[in-house]
Amino acid sequence: MIYILPLLSVLLGYGIALFLKPTKKTNLKLLMAFSGSFLLSITVMHLLPEVYESAHHGDHNHSNAVGIFIMIGILFQIILEFFSKGAEHGHVHSHGHDDSKMPWALFISLCIHAFMEGFPVSHHSDLALGIAIHHLPIAVILTAFFLNSHLNKTVVFFFMATFALMTPLGTLSAEYFTSLNHYYTEITGVVIGILFHISSTIIFESSENHKFNLAKLSMIAIGIVLAYFLGIEAPHSH
Repeated sequence: MIYILPLLSVLLGYGIALFLKPTKKTNLKLLMAFSGSFLLSITVMHLLPEVYESAHHGDHNHSNAVGIFIMIGILFQIILEFFSKGAEHGHVHSHGHDDSKMPWALFISLCIHAFMEGFPVSHHSDLALGIAIHHLPIAVILTAFFLNSHLNKTVVFFFMATFALMTPLGTLSAEYFTSLNHYYTEITGVVIGILFHISSTIIFESSENHKFNLAKLSMIAIGIVLAYFLGIEAPHSH
């Protein structure tokens, strides 16, 4: 399931945009708010305590290093978003050139982002669900944008299929390349920084003009509660 969920969510989003052509943005924004809340809660409640616990072992310097890697992750995501234009949290804009051509910078940055997200899933199966929920509305928004930009449908499918494979490939890499596991704490620290930046951005952006929105607040609260109970029920594999 940890491989299938993130893969299917992107393909499902692709299919929704291709065949259903949703016009209501409200539902997508609610799903984005839920996914941001769920991802942030998983990160804060489960990933963060784990990396500090594994790094501590009586060595204060190691704990400090985790914080540095988290900050590196935040900076790394800011750099990625310079190329992706914020597609990771549902923003896709015209790039000022012929939109019918393959947007390689967007493609590569999104694939790097999705690959990195897959790494800690090998130790945290509950994170796979969070990433799947996170990728679903993004896949819908991306596909709709590409189709409206008259990008070749074969190219759109190649883009979305590759994007769908990246997170499972990240998980596979963590499981089968044992040398990477020697740096599990450091890599997960970077991923935590990435997830911090994306999920908090989604949550802050979900409150447009700082107006009170009960529906979005409810979705954020549900995301927090679900992440808490999933973390209790789903044992972490090490």
